[in-house]
Amino acid sequence: MATTTRSSLASFFLRLGRQVWVRAAVFTLIAVVVALAANYLGPVLPFEFGIDLAQNSVGSLLQIIATAMLTVSTFSVTAMVTAFSSATTTATPRSTPLLIADPTSQNAVSTFIGAFTFSLVGIVALSTGYYEPRGRTILFVATLVVIAIVVFTLLRWISHLSTFGRMADVIDRVEKAATLSFEVYAESPTLGARPASVVPAGATAVHAVEVGYVTHVDVAGLDRLAHRYGIEVHVRATPGRIADARVPLAAVAGDVDDDVRAGIRRAFRIENHRTYEQDPRFGVIALTEIGSRALSAATNDPGTAIEVIAALQRVFARGLAVSATADIEHERVFVAAPALVDLVDDAFRPLARDGAADVEVQVRLQKCLASLAASAPAQAAVFRDAARAAYERSRRALDRADGRMLRAAVREAWGR
Repeated sequence: MATTTRSSLASFFLRLGRQVWVRAAVFTLIAVVVALAANYLGPVLPFEFGIDLAQNSVGSLLQIIATAMLTVSTFSVTAMVTAFSSATTTATPRSTPLLIADPTSQNAVSTFIGAFTFSLVGIVALSTGYYEPRGRTILFVATLVVIAIVVFTLLRWISHLSTFGRMADVIDRVEKAATLSFEVYAESPTLGARPASVVPAGATAVHAVEVGYVTHVDVAGLDRLAHRYGIEVHVRATPGRIADARVPLAAVAGDVDDDVRAGIRRAFRIENHRTYEQDPRFGVIALTEIGSRALSAATNDPGTAIEVIAALQRVFARGLAVSATADIEHERVFVAAPALVDLVDDAFRPLARDGAADVEVQVRLQKCLASLAASAPAQAAVFRDAARAAYERSRRALDRADGRMLRAAVREAWGR
């Protein structure tokens, strides 16, 4: 199970590791070190190689690798950009960050760039007489290893391209991200803080310096700040909300000075776009957007909408199966938990609206909501209300035959 809270520093390094350029830079640095270390590694080995290298044999291999890797790297980047564009136009732009963070594609591009750098450094070093005979032999062995790694990565990359960025792949990625954030929310709806209570009348509102979405709240940092200054922090801008002049970051009960305001602002990460990390509503919204686009008149793909409903059912089923922890880790911080009714509304209302005239979509939607109500009896009323609202929309949009089909499906799913 994912941790319920994560410090700002750990979150920063996690997000940094998902950037393409970071992994490519690391692979490039490793390639340079390996190419230059070959000359120093030879004299320290306790044995000698018995390989008789032909004149300029290593240089020829490195030249071939450099030429091939430049082409393959260009092709790989083009394939990635094409997949990003396809997901944006056919699924939802909110899925693009998940494709960018794909480790297989990042490893492939980074490997090809690293091999290209290794060959360039080797060619330059050979042309300057940098290597001794032993060093040249070790460079030759390292080149063979690089070739093996490149071939394996290329085969894996070609296999990965057969599904990368396709509709099913995008749905699976968004579903995984939505499930993770939903499970974190279900385990600790208040991120380890106390449930929200009435804000004291004399509390001081702390606003953000800039307007944007709150994407991460360092609740542990807020709690340390609260203990240090003897205050209580009521978080108002939870992840997914816009912090602006109307919605402050937090309301503080106690003495507030500039240091307290600065500390509270540091605990909130504000960006121009929402992220999946602490925002369970964003994941289900992204899934629903895929289904709504599939139900548009220009696309007319109810099959994809039905797949999205199945994905939403899995997200809610896994999230509802997680038991909320009663432990309160941060005594002086108060956080309002997202309401299940809001999550259900975000997930199913757009599909009920955009697919009101599609009986197949409505039948699947009713079965999904009935299944979720049966799996979570304590929250059954939320799913029953959503199903009733969806049925009322469709009843007015469907013709008589489709209406009879939907009524029969409702009776079968709900037992009435």
